[in-house]
Amino acid sequence: MEEMNSVCEKLGITYPIIQGGMGNVSNKELAAAISNAGGLGTIGAGTMYPEEVENLIIATKGMTERPFAVNVPLTVASNVKEILKLVIKHNVEVVSLSAGNPAPYIAKLKEHGIKVITVIASVYHAKKAEAAGADLLVAEGYEAAGLNSPYETTTMVLLPQVCQSVSIPVIAAGGIADGKGLAAAFALGAEGVQMGTRFIATKEAPFHDAYKTSLLQADDTKTLIVGRSTGKIRRIYDTPYAQKLIQLEKNGVTPEEFHQHTTEDHHILGAVKGDLENGFINSGQIAGAIHDIPTVKELLDDMMNEAKETISLLNKRLM
Repeated sequence: MEEMNSVCEKLGITYPIIQGGMGNVSNKELAAAISNAGGLGTIGAGTMYPEEVENLIIATKGMTERPFAVNVPLTVASNVKEILKLVIKHNVEVVSLSAGNPAPYIAKLKEHGIKVITVIASVYHAKKAEAAGADLLVAEGYEAAGLNSPYETTTMVLLPQVCQSVSIPVIAAGGIADGKGLAAAFALGAEGVQMGTRFIATKEAPFHDAYKTSLLQADDTKTLIVGRSTGKIRRIYDTPYAQKLIQLEKNGVTPEEFHQHTTEDHHILGAVKGDLENGFINSGQIAGAIHDIPTVKELLDDMMNEAKETISLLNKRLM
């Protein structure tokens, strides 16, 4: 009997491809489309109030009968305990914990049969998350969009070291947008991948056309890092507003002032309203490899087929 992929088995999904938490621009349309296509859709709590998260959970449940996840960024979310109570109340199958210490929350979630994914960026934190009872890990490299680790470790370096250090399944994140990236992640020890930027450029994603067009026009140098001087590192697309943030840092901005210019309101301005003069858009370095806007189902099917073809080709090359 053929062995089942452990990520698919644990999460109750068809393809080992999951959506990253997209904070306050999360939406039911994209999350449901990903789950319906066989992956794991995700809605992110971001800085939303608990009642906003609850409404989003209910709306997503109305669009898919498949499992989906709720991502809770622990040091960012407005009320972590209240949000996790809502996750339990509405029988959400999977919770993704990021941006903070997941240990105080894992046992309670697992008591209710919820699978817990933790996002990590170092071997040390991977071991700690496993010891705390996490079911799966997302090892996220520095190529990824949005809030990022101060370690600046790339996916290709981080992933194999994490996989060698833990016994639970590892999901690769950062720099993945196609079947070749999926195959590469598996070659380095992962059993699944998480994507954010690639899912922006899909037909079901209700983001502004300026966001999608920017990704299609990107090259390999079109993202940049802001926030190093404030300790809040973020990878975003190189827009007029991004250049304003760079100039702020050059001029010596305080962490509080920088936060005021990088709130989720500014994120929504860029991603949802398309105002790239007054708002930013998150983007991973993989944007330069995105050249079309398929449906989510087309994307996932193509990724799986390309991954299998890539692995077959590699077998021939190694003969």
